[in-house]
Amino acid sequence: MRRLSLLFALTLLCGLFAAPAFSNSATAADAMPQAGTTAPTFRLQDQNGHWRSPADYQGHWLVLYFYPKDFTPGCTTEVCTFRDDVAKLRQAGASVVGVSLDDVKSHADFAAKYHVPFPLLADSDRKTATEYGVLGSMVGMHYAKRTTFLIDPQGKIAKVYVDVDPKANSSQVLTDLATLKKAAP
Repeated sequence: MRRLSLLFALTLLCGLFAAPAFSNSATAADAMPQAGTTAPTFRLQDQNGHWRSPADYQGHWLVLYFYPKDFTPGCTTEVCTFRDDVAKLRQAGASVVGVSLDDVKSHADFAAKYHVPFPLLADSDRKTATEYGVLGSMVGMHYAKRTTFLIDPQGKIAKVYVDVDPKANSSQVLTDLATLKKAAP
């Protein structure tokens, strides 16, 4: 009986200490800007060292997608799908920008390897991911959750895509962009 009590206590303690290590903070999800709100501002460097901000895209639609990590399978699929659809997105009047917590050098290598024709922004200090409510952590490691924001020409969030499918997200955005543009006054 004593052994069983000890085992139960150890299991309970492990659960208490492990929970924070695998947390996806509910406050971060609550802080995620929603459709109709003004997109948070930022100033980040792209893979070429150029500074970018939402003001650079004022008057145009912006597809701002966050992804966890350069060179990982899902992120490679997502960047290549946006790359392959970038002409259609531009024809629809939208610019594409990717954001992760990786640094400028990692983005430069990733963009070069996969011939990425749009900016990949380095959010190394995690401020932008926090502002957009997409900062996640697991076992003490931080990452940007795979989330896309479609931002209208006035800088308002038109649509939020959470836990996106890396292969399907670009076509979802294209479809919604056409619908939103038709509905616009």
